[in-house]
Amino acid sequence: MSPESKKLFNIIILGVAFMFMFTAFQTCGNVAQTVIRSLNSTDFHGSGYTSMAIIYGVFSASNLITPSVVAIVGPQLSMFASGLFYSMYIAVFIQPLPWSFYTASVFIGIAAAVLWTAQGNCLTINSDEHTIGRNSGIFWALLQSSLFFGNLYIYFAWQGKTQISESDRRTVFIALTVISLVGTVLFFLIRQPDSENVLGEDESSDDQDLEVNESAQSTMGKAVDAFRKSLKLCVTKEMLLLSITTAYTGLELTFFSGVYGTCIGAVNKFGTEEKSLIGLSGIFIGIGEILGGSLFGLLSKNNRFGRNPVVLLGILVHFVAFYLIFLNMPGDAPIAPVEGTDSSAYIKSSKEVAIFCSFLLGLGDSCFNTQLLSILGFLYSEDSAPAFAVFKFVQNVYRKRNSGHHEKIYSLEHSGERMNTAFIDGIHAGLLSIDL
Repeated sequence: MSPESKKLFNIIILGVAFMFMFTAFQTCGNVAQTVIRSLNSTDFHGSGYTSMAIIYGVFSASNLITPSVVAIVGPQLSMFASGLFYSMYIAVFIQPLPWSFYTASVFIGIAAAVLWTAQGNCLTINSDEHTIGRNSGIFWALLQSSLFFGNLYIYFAWQGKTQISESDRRTVFIALTVISLVGTVLFFLIRQPDSENVLGEDESSDDQDLEVNESAQSTMGKAVDAFRKSLKLCVTKEMLLLSITTAYTGLELTFFSGVYGTCIGAVNKFGTEEKSLIGLSGIFIGIGEILGGSLFGLLSKNNRFGRNPVVLLGILVHFVAFYLIFLNMPGDAPIAPVEGTDSSAYIKSSKEVAIFCSFLLGLGDSCFNTQLLSILGFLYSEDSAPAFAVFKFVQNVYRKRNSGHHEKIYSLEHSGERMNTAFIDGIHAGLLSIDL
């Protein structure tokens, strides 16, 4: 297998492994609050929103130290260990207890920080300036396929149900745990890419001395160096500009991954299909993500206009989506009791509009993330682990807990305006105009 083929193979395996893991985890996240509502009539009393706040709070706090972990352990083993903690969190729902639920939330927050830093490092070392756009698109499309498969099961299995029974819950979460473990094991198929520089006769002595010096570097030295690089990157002009866009992606990701599905499942006017519509919403978010990843990643070499049109399309699509959701969903939908809500929206609540908005949310999200991944991989090819750690740190600081979705949409619209301005300013400054 040629070096380029091996790198492409690694990217595909990376994407497939994440697809399995996040088929399980994102499906779990989409239905968690709905499942917990059904459990709160028993001895279990917990909140999916509180769990997500713990996860992303710990996630954010852990991000600046994860480059040190990846530097010591390596990206492959880091992703495998993180996958085990993801599987543990999902398994908690088989027989949930409050203490185990919230404890697992802490552990998965740490694991998520390690996982995404290692993923960015793995993506970068298997790419170059010519393939980073393509590889980002391949990874993103495979990752977001997870939304399609898991939610397809939820849609058909829960169709016509307004309450989630114990047997349904156990069946779903046992299956999701196994799927997550399959993805975790797949990380071992990733191969070490060949070195770009082959040892030659004229340079053998210098290169060998360099390798000896690098291998002699202490483990603690690697960890400290990675941590210092993370802190330095936080205050660079490039990262500060990118952080505004990154912050917006954190806000909108919170909304469509944890809140919007709960809103749909709480609207009694949708009839007996309200719970199965959660799965259908996830499917259409996934379709939007996959379409965007394919168009803006795989076809990146044919894009003569740079990133401006992609980012502008993303913000336009999200403005339309948020406005329609604002009109279509009752304001108390995210915090409705287990019985749901009979409140009226500004227009007659429509299932078709709700699902169309899911597609728009996914498409817009893919516009931003495919561009951010390729930018980070290109600008920080030598410091990919610290760069992706800072990226995830900023993103998850803004994955905050919600109140009503009307307030959230107002925040998203105005954040989107600021994000778009900063991104275009960065392009005009020459930062983001590099063709990938």
